[in-house]
Amino acid sequence: MNSEIEEIKSRLNIVDVISNYIKLEKAGINYRARCPFHDEKSASFFVSPSRQIWHCFGGCNEGGDVFKFVMKIEGIEFYDALKLLANRAGVELKHSKEWKKEKNQRQILLDLSEKACLFFEYQLEKSKKGLEAKEYLLNRGLKKDTIKKWRIGYAPDTWQGLSDFLISRGFNREDIIKAGLAIQKDKMFDRFRGRIMFPITGFNSEAIGFTGRIFGKDEKDEAKYLNSPATILYDKSKAIYGIDKAKVEIRRKDFCVLVEGNVDCIMSHQAGIDNCIATSGTALTNLHLNIIKRYSKKLVLAFDMDSAGNKATEKAIEMADEFEIKVVPRSQDKDPADIILKEGEEVWKKMIEKSKPISDFFFELALFDRDTKVIEDKKKILKEFLPRVKKMENAIEQSYWIEKLVDTLKIKEDDIRKELKKINIQKQEIEEKECFVDKKTRRQMIEEKILALVIKKRDRINLLKDFTLFSSPFKEVLEKIKENKEITFEELKEEFKDNFNFLSYIFLKSEVIEETEEDEEFKMCVFEIENLIIKEKQQNLHLEIRELEKQGDSAKVKALLEEFKNLIKYEENNQKKACFKKETSKEGDKEEASKESDKEKETSKEGDKEEASKESDKEKETSKEGDEENSKSYKAKEEEKES
Repeated sequence: MNSEIEEIKSRLNIVDVISNYIKLEKAGINYRARCPFHDEKSASFFVSPSRQIWHCFGGCNEGGDVFKFVMKIEGIEFYDALKLLANRAGVELKHSKEWKKEKNQRQILLDLSEKACLFFEYQLEKSKKGLEAKEYLLNRGLKKDTIKKWRIGYAPDTWQGLSDFLISRGFNREDIIKAGLAIQKDKMFDRFRGRIMFPITGFNSEAIGFTGRIFGKDEKDEAKYLNSPATILYDKSKAIYGIDKAKVEIRRKDFCVLVEGNVDCIMSHQAGIDNCIATSGTALTNLHLNIIKRYSKKLVLAFDMDSAGNKATEKAIEMADEFEIKVVPRSQDKDPADIILKEGEEVWKKMIEKSKPISDFFFELALFDRDTKVIEDKKKILKEFLPRVKKMENAIEQSYWIEKLVDTLKIKEDDIRKELKKINIQKQEIEEKECFVDKKTRRQMIEEKILALVIKKRDRINLLKDFTLFSSPFKEVLEKIKENKEITFEELKEEFKDNFNFLSYIFLKSEVIEETEEDEEFKMCVFEIENLIIKEKQQNLHLEIRELEKQGDSAKVKALLEEFKNLIKYEENNQKKACFKKETSKEGDKEEASKESDKEKETSKEGDKEEASKESDKEKETSKEGDEENSKSYKAKEEEKES
C-alpha cells in the first residue's frame, strides 16, 4: 500500500487539492490562508509545495500531508481519503489484507443497512401497522412520492423481526449488532421496534444509520426519537440529514437552510426548498459546520420556535461566527413542518425569504412574551439585549438599536446609554493556547523556535554553547548543523529517516517566521531555555533535599543546599545578563538611528558625544544603585533559602 500512497502523492499537488476547499494566497515559496479548522482573524495556515505538507501555526496546531488534510476537512477515515485521492490521481488500488478486511467490514455494514432499509420500506407498504404509519405520514402532509424518495419505512413492534430477516439473508449476529440494528443482552433483539424509520444517508445516498420515531405506543414509556449508535458508518457529530439531496442546491443558491427535525427537512424539500438540511435530533457541532462550509458560508437558521429551539439558535449563532447568518422570523406554530401543514408552502417560502439578521432575532427574543409598558419587563429587555448592543463594533449599528429601544420602551436615550456604559463586556476571542489539539510544553515550543531560527540563519548555531540543554531530536539536528552549516533538508532527511514529519514541520516553520522578530527572538529563546533547565534542576534538588532531610543525612543536605544556592546565583546572573543585553541592544539602536540622521550634520557630532557621555554617567549611577538593590535582594533571598 505504501507504494500506492507514494504514487498518489507524486501525481497530486497538495496546493491544487487544498485549493479546492479553501482560497490560498502566495507567501514567498509557500501558500497561506485562514485555517479551516479553527476560527482566526489572521492567516496562520501554510502549505509547502516543495515538501507537500500543510501546517497551522495558529490555534489548532494541526498539520500533515494531503491525506491528513482530506480526512480532516471531509470528516472521513484514512481508507476513504485514500480511495477519494486515488480516484482523483487515477491510481488503481491493490489492497492489502488489512485494507480488504476494513473495506469488507464497512461494505458488510453498508449491505446490512441497505437490507434493513428495504425491510422497513416493505413493512410500511405491506404490514397492517405499517399502513397505519403511512396514513399518519400522509396526514402530516407528506406525499407518496416524498415517502418513496426519502425511503421512509416502518420497524414492526416485534423483538426480532429485523434480526431474523437479516440472518435469513446470510448475515451473522455480530455484524447486525455492529451495524447498530440490534442489541445483545441475555438475548439479541432489534434496536428499533414500533417506529417510523428515517434512513440517514451519506454523501452518496447510501444508508449509514437510522432515526426511529415512536408510533402506536405511549411516548411516556419510550423516547420519542431514537438514533443509531456510533458505528464505523455513522457518527452523529458528522452526519447531516439530507446532505446528499441538498449539497448541489446549497452550492448553487449559495445559502443553506438548517432545521432541527427530519420531517421539517423533508417537508421543506417537498415545498421546493431543496437547499435544506437537518441536524437530525442532535446538537449542531463544528464538524457539521465544516461540512456545510464546503458548499456555502451563508446560513438561514430555522429551528423550532420554542425555548429549546431559541437556545439552539443562540448556540448555533455563537458557533457559526464565520458564517453570514439569518434567522427565520417567529411564528405561532412550533416548527417548520407545522407551518407548511397549517399555513401552506408559500408562507414557509416567504418566511425564509424574509429571514432576519441575528440582531433582529435577539431583539425579538428579548421582547417575546413581555409587556413593554411594565417597568420590570423593560428592565429584563434591557438586561438581555444591551449586552448585544455593547458587542456591536459599528457605532452606526449601535445607535440604530439604541433608537429602537427608545421607541419601543419609551425610555430616554441618555438613560439607555448610561445603562450601556455599566455593561462590561470582555472580548471573548478564542485563546489560541486553549485550542491546541496536541499540547506542547513550554520547553518544546522554545526548542522548536530555536531550531527554526538556526535553520533560517545558520550562523546562529555559533551562539549555542551547550547542546545538552536540548532534548531529542532537537539536540541531534543542531549538532549536525554545527558540523556542517550548509547541510540541506534532503541530507538531514537521510540522517533522520524516522523524523521526516518533524523535519518537514520545522523547515516550514523556519520559512514562515517573520523577519522583524528573528534576532531578538533567538536571544530571548536561548535565555529562556537556560532558565527552564535551571528551574528543572532546582525542582529536582528541592525534592532530593526534602527526601534526605527525612532520612537525617545532614551532610548531603548541606552539600545540596550549596548547589541550590549556586543555581540561584547562576539564575540571577543570567537575568542580569539578559537585562544588560536588552539595554545594550536599545542603545545600539539609538546610536544607529543617530548616525543615520547626523550624516548631513557634521557639526553636531561633538554635541552628541557629550550627550552620550552624560547618558553613560547617568547609567553608571543607575547601575550602581541597581547593584546595591540587587545585593540587598540577593542577601534576603539567601537568608530565606537558609531558613
